[in-house]
Amino acid sequence: MRHLLLLLTLLTTTLAGAAERRLPLADYLDHMKGGWVGQIAGVCWGAPTEFRFGDKIIPEEAMPKWQPKMINDAFGQDDLYVEMTFLRTMEEHGLDCSIRQAGIDFANSRYPLWCANDAGRKNLRSGIAPPDSSHPKFNRCPNDIDYQIEADFSGLIAPGLPNVAVALGEKFGRLMNYGDGLYAGQFIGACYAEAFFEPDVRRIIEAGLKAIPAQSQYAEMVRDMLAWSRDIPDWQACWQRIQAKYRQDPAYQKASNGGIDCKVNGAYVLLGLLYGKGDIDQTIVIACRGGQDSDCNPSSAAGILCASLGFAKMPARFTQQLDEKPIFSHTAYNVPKLLAVCEKLARQALVREGGRVEKAADGTETLVIPVKPTQPSPLELSWSPGPIADSKFTDAEKALITAPSPAAELKAALNKIAPGWSIAQVGPDMEPGWRDEWRGRQGVLLTHPLDRNTPCVISRKLDVPAQGRTTLRLAVSHYPEGDWDLVVRADMRELLRQTVGPKTAPNGWLEVSVDLSEYAGKTVLLELYNQANGWAWEAGYWQKIAVETAAAGQ
Repeated sequence: MRHLLLLLTLLTTTLAGAAERRLPLADYLDHMKGGWVGQIAGVCWGAPTEFRFGDKIIPEEAMPKWQPKMINDAFGQDDLYVEMTFLRTMEEHGLDCSIRQAGIDFANSRYPLWCANDAGRKNLRSGIAPPDSSHPKFNRCPNDIDYQIEADFSGLIAPGLPNVAVALGEKFGRLMNYGDGLYAGQFIGACYAEAFFEPDVRRIIEAGLKAIPAQSQYAEMVRDMLAWSRDIPDWQACWQRIQAKYRQDPAYQKASNGGIDCKVNGAYVLLGLLYGKGDIDQTIVIACRGGQDSDCNPSSAAGILCASLGFAKMPARFTQQLDEKPIFSHTAYNVPKLLAVCEKLARQALVREGGRVEKAADGTETLVIPVKPTQPSPLELSWSPGPIADSKFTDAEKALITAPSPAAELKAALNKIAPGWSIAQVGPDMEPGWRDEWRGRQGVLLTHPLDRNTPCVISRKLDVPAQGRTTLRLAVSHYPEGDWDLVVRADMRELLRQTVGPKTAPNGWLEVSVDLSEYAGKTVLLELYNQANGWAWEAGYWQKIAVETAAAGQ
């Protein structure tokens, strides 16, 4: 019946001749809630498999069995609470808030982040304002999956308004992603925008495709998935086609971060939608079994599908045990508050786009939505980016960012193991900072060289006691597949150069002692280098940096 009503009310013509879509408010609320609960179901079901299966299909026996109580495992999921940060910004500052305000709020978020999100937030905290916070000059993972995971909100508050989803990508996706990484989220948002009106997933995907540049590799992937799913009956055979082109062909791995690349994970989202054939369970299972980010992908796929179905038509096993009272981590929202803020923003988006809300005599409301051509963002290539905007936060804006800068976080981490020492020239690779545990030891600092030729430097000026024997003692480790050169200098004179790797630290850790007796009674500048020696997994792990003085004769 719903599809017949949609067919009858899908397009009307105003006196001015403009095309419109009509959506009863009650239907909007039902389908918007379906989109959120679909996300929740997908991420909860796939969570135990996340990144446990790279470049291989998850075996059927390794796929968790759905239990209705699992629907309440989502309140601590970053797949959900990060995008709620963006909703909060718009709730507090309006739908038309600036990208700089969005950047300030994201910089002030306190949850752990990874990949493009982490790089973008560190740039923001360092004073690099958007859009430069996502530019490949400053962000080494612009094509990561991050905004694809977080863009659901942009379509859920924009029913039938794909250009709103595109614009929200330019505001919030620009905080961390560039090129295909941005288009991935705009595509997802536009799919949600169409799902309120369209029961056919292929048509939903075709509508999403119109929202991104046709020449982008992400758009090429979407076209491939539409074609391959028509020609290849078996989803696992289609997965092999995805693997061959989007993982094994170097032309499609440019500016990629391996299994976190948006194109391959986006292909798994579409794998679930296209081969799931409208069945929630099969959509989630297939998207999950694709592997890689195997909780985010079924979350996106199920969210789009359930936005099309509506909450009321979701099977009871996904809805009846949902507890709507808990607050999502790091947010101000439980389920009712989340739905309320989405309705509020959807009304704002509708009016801004030239639509209106009609109220009938019985008090029921209908969203009257203008139909406009979809306008994608300009084409950008992450491996050949355009110029930076040279965008920096002002001093007044920096004062609004209360979260610690990356430099301050590193200094705090260093102080935990080596008070009084300083750190400089730290590169962003491998997420430098504190680790609670590494290779069996507690409390470890991870550093990384700035580049191939510039080491990370840990240093301090030391007053070496005139009496006794003074020794510098270090406990250092390496990434399992990598090594690095430890260099110790005193007043620029090299005292030690030692490779730290599998051959020199077969049990994972290397204990080093450097005699400083010749500097007794003097003040000396000590420098410890985390020096690259090949540029592959060059992280240095430091568990001990200590200067010890023993009494004479000991």
